[in-house]
Amino acid sequence: MTRFVFYLAWAFATIMLVASSLLASAAVVEHTWDVENFSVERLCNQHVITGVNGTLPGPGIEAQEGDTVIIHVNNKSPYNVTIHWHGIFQLASQWSDGPEYVTQCPIGPGGSYTYNFTITGQEGTLWWHAHSSFLRANIYGSLIIRPSKGRSYPFSQVHQEVPILLGEWWNDNVEDIGNNASKGIAPRNSDAYTINGLPGDFYNCSQNQTYRLNVEQGKRYLLRIINAALNEQHFFKIANHSFTVVAIDAGYTREYKTDVIVLAPGQTVDAIITTNQRVGSYYMAFSPYRSSNVRNDTAIARGVITYEGASSTSAPIMPNLPDAHDTPTAHKFYSNLTGLADGPHWIPVPRKVDENMFIAFGIALTVCNLPGPSACLNAFGVNSPFSASMNNESFVLPTGRGFSMLEAFYRNVSGVYTKDFPSQPPLVFNYTDPSLETNTSNPLIFAPKSTKAKTLKFNSTVQIVLQNTAILGTENHPIHVHGFNFYVLAQGFGNYNATIAEPQFNCVDPQVRNTISVPVGGWAVIRFQANNPGIWLVHCHLETHLPWGLAMSFEVENGPTPSTRLPPPPANLPKC
Repeated sequence: MTRFVFYLAWAFATIMLVASSLLASAAVVEHTWDVENFSVERLCNQHVITGVNGTLPGPGIEAQEGDTVIIHVNNKSPYNVTIHWHGIFQLASQWSDGPEYVTQCPIGPGGSYTYNFTITGQEGTLWWHAHSSFLRANIYGSLIIRPSKGRSYPFSQVHQEVPILLGEWWNDNVEDIGNNASKGIAPRNSDAYTINGLPGDFYNCSQNQTYRLNVEQGKRYLLRIINAALNEQHFFKIANHSFTVVAIDAGYTREYKTDVIVLAPGQTVDAIITTNQRVGSYYMAFSPYRSSNVRNDTAIARGVITYEGASSTSAPIMPNLPDAHDTPTAHKFYSNLTGLADGPHWIPVPRKVDENMFIAFGIALTVCNLPGPSACLNAFGVNSPFSASMNNESFVLPTGRGFSMLEAFYRNVSGVYTKDFPSQPPLVFNYTDPSLETNTSNPLIFAPKSTKAKTLKFNSTVQIVLQNTAILGTENHPIHVHGFNFYVLAQGFGNYNATIAEPQFNCVDPQVRNTISVPVGGWAVIRFQANNPGIWLVHCHLETHLPWGLAMSFEVENGPTPSTRLPPPPANLPKC
């Protein structure tokens, strides 16, 4: 025990020493962003959208590990907005994490806020996006972190690095779609998927709005693939080409060869392709992976890879895409990735667990607040809006309470949130019983609305069993943890059984993520060290996460030294 405590102290001190040594060579990456409405042409029509600096996707950020990123955000739109830097630890910069009413109050129309954070111990592909209502549909972009000066990638040199961002497009005002979701109505399917903002030639009027990547034969290309979609997981393939995965969620992996990549919303994959095929054109394509039968459209997003010297008249070759419900292929990819132990920034898995949690989550119902016997009639014939549940609690943002959760934590203000999020579900039951999908009399079908946090001691090691439930339907849910990376020790189908699962835990080289796709009708076990004080949101990264309440939060207590305590809020922090 003494040796383990010494190791944790040594590891934390080493991280801080490395961070301080980088300051001399680190740069400041500074930009000014205007969030505003502008017009774009998509799918045969002009549309007014809300975005950043008039671009879709928004501006990409490129930095090195150790750099400080400063983004001045001016909100010239008619909507409240915040920006989240998905996967950034925010060590000593908790006020820049971004989710509205959690770590900050929104930037109102006409307001401004400066996000300021230093990238410490991270390399690879991350991204940024709006964390207010449905604005993430058009407010997003890449965040690429390269090794610090004098360091190199732990894989062979590549000819070019290429960001590939998958998005979704609606012909409607996305805020109207978000408002419906806040009432417990499932958002309708998007009208198109996009690659780097372009729908591609699968859709009407989009032949000239197709992403094209020109390549040279015999070269290696690093694709930085980001799933910025709101509601769909996706398969990704390139005709006649295979991938070597080298990183996920800005964490290096042992090289994994595959012909298909799978990404949930929020996840990133760095994969190398070698252009070793005959000169020609090849489609790259994203097709939905649907673990449930809720959506059945066949829309895809595709771009074109064209070899130098290829004929401009020949049609691109199309890859053979998996069936939309091909869960075995998706699970094989998700579960076969492993971390690059002893690679850059690798920290061994902590073996002693201080806090065990079991979170059962899924769809739920809430009370109808509208007049009339059928005002909130759902697909099951029950007059109740859809909601969501984590341990039978349905998270609600603390709007109208005067403070964000983080500011309430800092100022010790009560009434904004409570500290009693349960570590276990209220009942132990057969979580994946198929009869739960249609049983509207289940006592757990109604989850009360609450704003609850689970308090964690600073530097404690937390292990969570994430258990999918079949209540009102099963689905593969992507769960994102703010402020931390976590080790994925194991994952599987059915009800979690510790006796069977624990001997299979990978504590040597598990994959490290910030977003885990929990198997449909199954479970995953994650572990992390709570060494970052503040309030951190945990939620499903499908866009229905906050209106529907599939979220909770951690309150991580302050550490014993000034450098391990939450710093004061910046002077220009928006007010609620």
